[in-house]
Amino acid sequence: MTTVDNGVNVQALLDAREALKAAPEAAQFTWRAASKWENGVHSTTSVQKFFGLGQEQQHRAETVFSADHPEVFAAEDQGITPIEYLLVGLAGCLTAGVASVAQNRGIQLRSVEATVEGNHDIRGILGVDSDVRNGYNDIKVTFTIDADASKEEIEALVAQSQKRSAVYDALTNPTDVTVEVA
Repeated sequence: MTTVDNGVNVQALLDAREALKAAPEAAQFTWRAASKWENGVHSTTSVQKFFGLGQEQQHRAETVFSADHPEVFAAEDQGITPIEYLLVGLAGCLTAGVASVAQNRGIQLRSVEATVEGNHDIRGILGVDSDVRNGYNDIKVTFTIDADASKEEIEALVAQSQKRSAVYDALTNPTDVTVEVA
């Protein structure tokens, strides 16, 4: 029997799932990001601390993301646009899911690539047409996966990843968002 190693500790995930069945309060996580305006439409957002498993946690290192608009919008282009970060999050979440599901199902991956495209009519955010929404009109994710599996098995990996993806869920279902001034 060949050992499958996609770099995912599935046993730890399965153990966590079992532990959280008995302690659902520990499954309540609060993810945090702190943004700071730099200049123009450029901002930096840092991520390090979060709450989970009943206590404050933190990543090994703080990660700083730079958001800006491209030069075609008369900006400095010092980072990707905030709406592109949604595509990054979706691609990362779905790809991680594919690796996790493949590991759990004993499927060896050789490569996984995802192309994510979001169609966006910017007349909404510019106030040109109030009937045009501000966000994406649609998003398309295309996977190219090389694995020791049939096409049907690969499609099932992607379907299960989509089913369990927090980012996919947040983008496709209403999420309450509160914005306030301190």
